[in-house]
Amino acid sequence: MDALLDRYGRTFALESGIKLSDRPKPLYQLLVLAMLLSARISAEIAVAAAKELFAAGYGTPAGMRDASWQDRVDALGRGHYRRYDERTSTMLGKGAELLIDRWKGDLRRLRNAAEGDPRRIAELLMEFPGIGPTGADIFLREVQAVWPQVAPHLDQRVLEGAGKLGLPRQERPLARLAHSNDELARLSAALVRVSRSKKSADEIKAAAR
Repeated sequence: MDALLDRYGRTFALESGIKLSDRPKPLYQLLVLAMLLSARISAEIAVAAAKELFAAGYGTPAGMRDASWQDRVDALGRGHYRRYDERTSTMLGKGAELLIDRWKGDLRRLRNAAEGDPRRIAELLMEFPGIGPTGADIFLREVQAVWPQVAPHLDQRVLEGAGKLGLPRQERPLARLAHSNDELARLSAALVRVSRSKKSADEIKAAAR
């Protein structure tokens, strides 16, 4: 655990410059990041694209909605998110409108409407353009750092990474290894990285020995 968290225990939100808290702006930014990460594109490019969007002033629902379609395309392009940039620009605009119109720009309203139930939260998240089961999982495993209602959320990708290291492949036993919800989110991010790379798994095992 020490080796794993030391090398790979950095949440994707933190990598994107999101200071995650239970506030409307960072929660919206996490939703944007989850959408970008769920496409068939590298995590590094998704993170870079998120940074460009936020730097351009599109880190709030109103900012994203009011940006022109081309402005969003240009920001995605600066992050090298070019393969899906045009479609993604459209989805970002529509998603921002949905969040403002239905949830007054505040994802805490969505959580409260779902009464904190992770499955219902996931269902409501999947009503946003570009958010499917993968995107909902990404959002939930990161937001568990500040939404204790959804913890533990350790999806199949996380459990896959755990199996590569000989850690428990069941949600509850694995969750008990973390000392806080913040550490649980860090553990999730670390195991996602390990699940994608045999080299990373071997590195952690060697460090632990």
